[in-house]
Amino acid sequence: MNTQFENIVSIIRHRYGNGQIPLHAPVFRGNEKKYTNLAIDSTFVSSVGEYVNQSEKMLAEFTGAKYAIATGNGTSALHAALVVAGVQAADLVITQPFTFVATSNAIAYCHAEPVFIDIDIDTLGLSAYKLKLFLDNETFLNKEGDCIHKSSGRRIKACLPMHSFGLVCRITEIAALCETHHITLVEDAAESIGSYVGNTHTGLIGQLGTLSFNGNKTITCGGGGAIITNDEAIAKKAKYITTTAKVPHQWEFFHDELGYNYRLPNLNAAMLCAQIEQLDGFLRNKAETAEFYHSEFAKNNIAFIKAIQETTSNYWLNCILLKDRNERDAFLKFSNENGVMTRPAWTLMTKLPMYANCISSNIDNAIEMENRLVNIPSSVL
Repeated sequence: MNTQFENIVSIIRHRYGNGQIPLHAPVFRGNEKKYTNLAIDSTFVSSVGEYVNQSEKMLAEFTGAKYAIATGNGTSALHAALVVAGVQAADLVITQPFTFVATSNAIAYCHAEPVFIDIDIDTLGLSAYKLKLFLDNETFLNKEGDCIHKSSGRRIKACLPMHSFGLVCRITEIAALCETHHITLVEDAAESIGSYVGNTHTGLIGQLGTLSFNGNKTITCGGGGAIITNDEAIAKKAKYITTTAKVPHQWEFFHDELGYNYRLPNLNAAMLCAQIEQLDGFLRNKAETAEFYHSEFAKNNIAFIKAIQETTSNYWLNCILLKDRNERDAFLKFSNENGVMTRPAWTLMTKLPMYANCISSNIDNAIEMENRLVNIPSSVL
């Protein structure tokens, strides 16, 4: 029997109790049923309804964004954000190999192609240092001011870092590099509602960012996503194309560009409003869990990933590091067989068949984290 594995499971059970412990269960303790029933009673159950507008106002207020545009899920928010950012067919978009597949898929939906740059081990997000090396050595600005990849001759239009598991990458440094190289910064903040750089919410360092409200996120409405921005023109464009690009008219149906049916239904928005009302409490509880884990794991010499200085993480999914892939797999087997749900990080994007031939820098950090990282139970109590 592995004593270290027993210690980890014992620490988790000390926080969450006996029985089956999920990785991240949704919590419905507020007005979810009340608001959903009111939405049903209103008969406005699709993408037009008071709760859609209210959820956008509440998201803007919570994040500090001037504008929030609610979408059907986080992936549709990502796709629409890249379209608004001007990503076109054959463009390149810089991102990280250590991410959920939706990040890369959204790029592919634009008929563009990801460029994979390594992550930092302490943030699990795109490395500003590795990004600078790539931009300095592999790109140039043409006379039109576009960032061009030297060997392929293709335009690098956007950069799409992801704030992994709610931890905040070095987004301020990334933003400065993007500005210098005329690259639009879109933040994948799907996992990081309630995470900050100083007092600025993730998703608002770049020109725009996206959120997710999937069933396993910090707050959920079954699905759901959002685009947040401080740019009025971006907000108007995002709302327009996510509403099928329909020209406003009392009765005519006329669409003047390619649009998408990506708006959040009122039924989901009703639940989202109830969840946002509880978000501050959820975040406090998750911070307490992360602090408990950090303290207990330190006593047992178990590596736990904390937010870097000058950032605040929502600790959506807490992360520990094991020695290598063999130990990782052995612990995953042990914990799940003993009623504690744990999971590994994602398979790296560079290993997936549809992205295996994309441009990639040295990704040693991403490989190490794929082999060592385990997510442990992180539900709100």
